[in-house]
Amino acid sequence: MSRDHFKLTAVTPLEGYRLRLSYADAGSFDVDLSEWIQTVKALAALKDAALFAQARVGLGGWSVEWIEDELDLGSDNLRNLAIEQAGGIGHERIWNWLHETGLTLEQGAEALGISRRMLIYYRDGEKPIPRHIWLACLGWEAVRPEGSRLPKNLPTAQQYAVLHA
Repeated sequence: MSRDHFKLTAVTPLEGYRLRLSYADAGSFDVDLSEWIQTVKALAALKDAALFAQARVGLGGWSVEWIEDELDLGSDNLRNLAIEQAGGIGHERIWNWLHETGLTLEQGAEALGISRRMLIYYRDGEKPIPRHIWLACLGWEAVRPEGSRLPKNLPTAQQYAVLHA
């Protein structure tokens, strides 16, 4: 399995604590790190614009690095953030959905009506998550069907509260 979609080939610092990220699969994304820099204590040093401007591709292309072995961010997390900021659905949502629901890959794939392999593609960020798949995740979460039988009606607010208590 190729992980080129997470391997960086270039990083360009931009104004306003933004980065332009180029990946080995030809994907290019702009990501705004200003909120993270303001709120995450470990990134406080990046408030220094001169240091932020030193952003470069980290070891093997798997991170953006500012201070070797001290200050870097993973290329997969940055791609996920950039996709989310652009209005897309980042792959980490599938990881979280599976974890929070306790579903295995097989169960998750069956719940969504897709193949296990396709769910892995989405989970691992190898393929973009279509809006209808994420909506199906949210729908499954709302009704939490048992077995393969789908409900005929959406739960009321009270029923939803009981399901998620």
